[in-house]
Amino acid sequence: MDELDREILNILRRDARTPYTEIAEEVGTSEGTVRNRVERMTEDDVIERFTVATRTGNVKAMIEIGVAMDVETTQISERMADWTEVDFVWQVSGEEDVVLVVDCADTQGVNDLITQAREMEEVVSTKTRLILDERLG
Repeated sequence: MDELDREILNILRRDARTPYTEIAEEVGTSEGTVRNRVERMTEDDVIERFTVATRTGNVKAMIEIGVAMDVETTQISERMADWTEVDFVWQVSGEEDVVLVVDCADTQGVNDLITQAREMEEVVSTKTRLILDERLG
């Protein structure tokens, strides 16, 4: 990955629907070059997915999860990633092992996810933080 790839990614992070022609103009290259680089980064799993950020009025939260020492965090993360309300699953260092970023219709939905996590035998602790505001970085 070079500087041009990083510039393209920065534009796509802010708006994944930005036309390749607009990206090309902004970074000073051709539309074909942008298209080829995006395709390559997608094939190489540098770009994992294109997604939509919403402002639905829903309750967003981070659920921090501690798991038992003998648990493979990748396996539990993959299972939690399948939960409908989960936007992101991060494996992290620190006191907790996994962080879920969730988008639920209401606080009861957040609480249901916490309960679902706690019911897993591998989970030893949870900590939840409601997201009050967010900005694109």
